[in-house]
Amino acid sequence: MNRRAISVVRAGALSTVQDLGRPGHAHLGVGRAGALDEPAHRLANRLVGNPPEAATVETTLTGCAVRAHGAVTVAVTGAPCPVAVDGRPAAWGASVRVPDGAVLDVGAPTHGLRAYLAFSGGIDVEPVLGSRSTDVLSGLGPPPLADGAELALGTARPAPPGADALPVPGPARELVLPVLLGPRDDWFTDAALRTLASGCFSVSPASNRIGMRTEGPALERAKEGELPSEGMVLGAVQVPPDGRPVLFLADHPTTGGYPVVGVVPERWLPAAAQAVPGTPVRFVPERL
Repeated sequence: MNRRAISVVRAGALSTVQDLGRPGHAHLGVGRAGALDEPAHRLANRLVGNPPEAATVETTLTGCAVRAHGAVTVAVTGAPCPVAVDGRPAAWGASVRVPDGAVLDVGAPTHGLRAYLAFSGGIDVEPVLGSRSTDVLSGLGPPPLADGAELALGTARPAPPGADALPVPGPARELVLPVLLGPRDDWFTDAALRTLASGCFSVSPASNRIGMRTEGPALERAKEGELPSEGMVLGAVQVPPDGRPVLFLADHPTTGGYPVVGVVPERWLPAAAQAVPGTPVRFVPERL
C-alpha cells in the first residue's frame, strides 16, 4: 500500500465518518448530518493541523480500533476514554504520532457517549453534496465503519506547535436544555407545558443520531389528529403520539407531522449528544 490510509480493526457499536455536515439541502429532503459534538470535532482537527471541515471518525459507546498505513498524527477528543497505540497508553485530548503499521485503539468512554478521532490529512472519502458525513437516516455518505474496511487519508498539514489547554468535562449529572416554545405549543394543554418544565425525564436507550428520545411523563394534547407534514429544524422537540419529547439531532428528518412544542438552541446540542441513557433531562421552556 503506497498511500496513507487507515484500516478498521474493530468498528465498535457505531463508528461513522463525520465533518461539518451538508446544510442547505432541506428543500431536497436532505438533512444536515455532521458531527453531533461539533466543538469536539473541531478541536480534534485543530490538534492535528487539519481545517475544521476535515472529516473525522465519530465513535459511539464502545470506541473503535484502526491500523495506520503510513505514519499519521492522531487526536482523540469528545468523551474521555482510554487511548492506546500498539497496546501502550497514549494521550487523550492531544496530538499523538502513530507509526506505520501500528494500531490505534480507542476504548469505551469513562463518561459521555461519543469520541472523535482526527487523522492528519482528514478522512478522504468521496463527498456527497459537498460533505463526507454519514447520514444514518437517508443513507447518504460513506457507510458506517465495518471491520476490515479501508479509508484513505488526505494530504497532511504540519500540526500546530504545542497543544491547546484542554479542560476535561465532568460527567453530566443532569442535562439542562432551554426550549424556545413554538411553533406548535398551542397543540398542548397548559398542564402539558407545566409537565415539560417540571417533569422527571431521562435519556432513553432508544436514542440515536436522529434524535435523543426521552422517558418520563407524557405531554397531554389540547388538539386531536395530526398536522400536515411541515419542515423540521435541528433542535426541534417533537412530540409523537406517546407524548414523550424527542430532541432532533443532526440526522433528523427534514419534515414531520407530529407537533413541535419548542426548539433547543443549537449551542446546547453537543451536551445532548454526549448524554448517556438514563441521564436526567430538565427542559427549561422560554417564550420568545
